[in-house]
Amino acid sequence: MGTPDFAVTSLDALINAGCEVVAVVTAPDKPAGRGQKIHESAVKQYAVAKGLEVLQPLKLKDAGFIEKLKSLKADLQVVVAFRMLPEIVWDMPPKGTINLHASLLPSYRGAAPINWAVINGEKETGITTFLLQHEIDSGSILFAEKVSIGDDETAGEVHDKLMNTGAKLLVKTVKAIEAGNYTPVMQDESRLDELPHAPKIFKEDCLINWNQPAQKVYNHIRGMSPYPAAYTTFKDKSLKIYSAELLNKEPGIQPGGFLSDDKTYLRFACLDGFICVKDLQLEGKKRMKVEEFLRGFRV
Repeated sequence: MGTPDFAVTSLDALINAGCEVVAVVTAPDKPAGRGQKIHESAVKQYAVAKGLEVLQPLKLKDAGFIEKLKSLKADLQVVVAFRMLPEIVWDMPPKGTINLHASLLPSYRGAAPINWAVINGEKETGITTFLLQHEIDSGSILFAEKVSIGDDETAGEVHDKLMNTGAKLLVKTVKAIEAGNYTPVMQDESRLDELPHAPKIFKEDCLINWNQPAQKVYNHIRGMSPYPAAYTTFKDKSLKIYSAELLNKEPGIQPGGFLSDDKTYLRFACLDGFICVKDLQLEGKKRMKVEEFLRGFRV
C-alpha cells in the first residue's frame, strides 16, 4: 500500500527479493497540472508495468474493497507513504500490517518527518519499520537504521537516502517476519511531549521569517526544498527559494532587506548574516539560477 516514488523503491525491492505481492493498493487516479490530465500514482504506474493487480479505493472502509482485500488472503500488509488505515484493514492479515516511517520513532511522528528533521537542523535521522496499531506511528518497532544529514543537504537529498535505506530495511523486516525471527519493541512514550513531531506542512509554514539567525533560515530553506519550497515576498510577488548559501557577515541592514549587483548575487539579510540565493522561482516565472533571473529582472 503506497502512492509516491518513495514507495516504488520499496515495492521494487520486495519483488526483487522474491516476495509474492498479491496486489497493490494505491490512490485513485486524479486530474493534475494545467491541462488537468488524469494522473496515475507512481506506485500504480510501476505495478501496471509489472503486471500486478491494482486496487484504488476511494474509501478504505468501502464494503467492496474490504471483501476484495479479504479474498486476496495476504499473510502480511506493507504500508509505505499511504493513507491512514482503518482497523478493519490493518488488522486483517494474520501477520499484521507493517509500516515504513522516515524517522527514528518515536521522534518525528507525523506526515512530514524528513522536512521537519532538516528544518530543525538535525544531524541524524533514520528509518523505522513498525507494526500498525490505532494511534498514528505508535506501533511496536521491528527494525530501525540511522542515516546522517549533511550540513548542506536538502530534504530532497535526505528523502532519496532514506528511500533507498528504507527499501533494504523493509526487505529485512519482511524476511524476518516470514522466518518468525523478530521481537517487536514498544515505543517509549514517557517523554513524548519533549520529542519533535512532524505535522503536515501548510503554506504558512513555508513563509521565511528573516527575523531569525541566518543558520535557522538556511535550515528552513533546506527543509522545504524541493517541495513545497520556502518563499518570501519580493517586489510584491511570491519568491520561492530552492537553494542558497550562508554568508556570515554583519548585515548592516534590516532583516528581510536585500542586496544585489544585478548580475551575480541576490542576498537577503537575517539577524546575524545573509542568505545568498542560488536557485529561485518568482511568481509567474519558471525556476532558474540567480544569474539567469538577474539578467531579466532588475533588482
